[in-house]
Amino acid sequence: MVPAPPLVDTLLAFVREIGLEVRETAMKHPTFLPGILLERGRLLVDRSCLLYPGDLLHEAGHLAVTPADERVGVGGNITEHHPEKGGDELAVLAWTYAACCYLDLPPTVVFHPDGYKGQAEWLVEQYESGGSLGLPLLVWMGLTTAADFPRMHRWLRA
Repeated sequence: MVPAPPLVDTLLAFVREIGLEVRETAMKHPTFLPGILLERGRLLVDRSCLLYPGDLLHEAGHLAVTPADERVGVGGNITEHHPEKGGDELAVLAWTYAACCYLDLPPTVVFHPDGYKGQAEWLVEQYESGGSLGLPLLVWMGLTTAADFPRMHRWLRA
């Protein structure tokens, strides 16, 4: 299934606008998330393999919450190749929810039923009911405040 181009275009435009590098390319090997690969701080995308457009935001979120001077070292399966980044997952969840709100997209674009170990619906409920899962990390990173979330002050960690 190739996702609807307007949604993919919207998501990739956002990722580029916030200052992350995106390169569209054909992928020769399977990736952790179909059609998406993080490589040297860049988001590589193969539209022909992409199953869930929201996964683009999730992976961009990993780059966004990484300190700028470390971003170029991020690649592959984040927690497999960078176990110290495992804690960033909570920040990424909140970041992607904020991105959906900013883009006026339903959070189910990111939190789809085939991801998040069966917890996607629970995550949507948490955020839509005012939950703060991952928010303290975004505040600590200087990206937003508890009072302003899901509005972000900045999208990329300095």
